[in-house]
Amino acid sequence: MGLHGKYRALVSLALGLWATGGAAETCRLALLIGMDISSSVDAHEDRLQRQGLAAALRHPDVQEAALALPNQPVAISVFEWSGRWQQDLVADWRLIRTPADLGLLGDDVSASRRSYADFPTAVGYALGYARTRFDAAPDCLFQTLDLSGDGRNNEGFEPDLAYRHFDFSNITVNGLPILEENKDVEVYYTQKILHGPGAFAEVAERFEDIEHAMTRKLVRELGVSILGTLR
Repeated sequence: MGLHGKYRALVSLALGLWATGGAAETCRLALLIGMDISSSVDAHEDRLQRQGLAAALRHPDVQEAALALPNQPVAISVFEWSGRWQQDLVADWRLIRTPADLGLLGDDVSASRRSYADFPTAVGYALGYARTRFDAAPDCLFQTLDLSGDGRNNEGFEPDLAYRHFDFSNITVNGLPILEENKDVEVYYTQKILHGPGAFAEVAERFEDIEHAMTRKLVRELGVSILGTLR
């Protein structure tokens, strides 16, 4: 189903649920979050990244956005990435139906420990891994990848090659560039990584800013502005 077809399907589904009292349940968004654990991210910065994401998942505004349509839950998964073969799952796909679901996901992220610390930044490989993870996702109307990072690709193929060889036709890729060491990362994400209609970047100036940047980003990604008037 093409993008416009998906929008029409989503609106039709919402109208149907609104008219019938919302008896059916359909996943509206599969959101995959990727955290950068390349060698440019030190141990303190890694903790800030994990704790920032965990806090954002627990934020009341994120909970409100995620749970805005009770019969159209979202599904969320989290992974970490660095070199060519260094991608690991932090939290597998789970449907978010209650604030407790988001809280438990935040707990899992907060308690996680990085798998690698000494590998470069292979953005193209991270995109390829992410594409395979969507194959394991619940059947949702939309799919979004949320990729964080503090540097440019320096190993393996670039993002444009990943987009040519992996099917991202129905996947939106947003970015959270972290400008702590390199202000040009924002430009790189904007020009090379963002993908699909409506794709956007939310900037974190420092690792200390990730909680607030991620909160803003999740609210925007999980929001239901298209259907807001139907509630």
